[in-house]
Parts: sequence; C-alpha cells; structure tokens
Amino acid sequence: MAATSLKLPEGLKRRIERLAGAANKTPHAFMVDVLTQEADRAELRERFAADAAASEKETMESGKAVPLDAAFDYLEARVAGKSARRPRERAWRASK
Repeated sequence: MAATSLKLPEGLKRRIERLAGAANKTPHAFMVDVLTQEADRAELRERFAADAAASEKETMESGKAVPLDAAFDYLEARVAGKSARRPRERAWRASK
C-alpha cells in the first residue's frame, strides 16, 4: 500500500478519531474506508453522466423517445410486481 500524508484541520482530525472509535476502527482504517466509498460514488456519478450523455445523443439522432408519463407508469408497475408492457418509442421533435 502506498503511503500518503494528509494535513487535517484539528477539528476534522478529532471528528475522525471519534467516528473511528465508534466504528471500532483505527483512524487510518476509517479514512481508507471513507475515501474508498467516496471514490466509488464519484465513479458511479461519472458513469451515470456518460450514460445520460449517450442516451441524449441517441435520442437526438433518432428523433424517438419514450414519453415520460409512459416510462413512469411502466416503472411503477414493475416495482409493484405487476406485469407491464414496455412503452414504445415515439417520434418527437426538439424544441427550438
């Protein structure tokens, strides 16, 4: 494992020590866990943004999209455990 040095404000250091103790971890283990979780979240946000951009591009190029109300109705039915037909894409035009 590579060593890294962090200079922490005294208040943050005390908070980390307190939280680490409550979690039965060393401050080092606590910081590694927290940094890992935040890196995972940042990567998830990156993937979400890339997927959204790709979807927008595909929609703009095809001129087709699923109406929002139909998408929500479909998802609500699926979450409720009901069978539902996938909504169909419809032609649309971008607003100017």
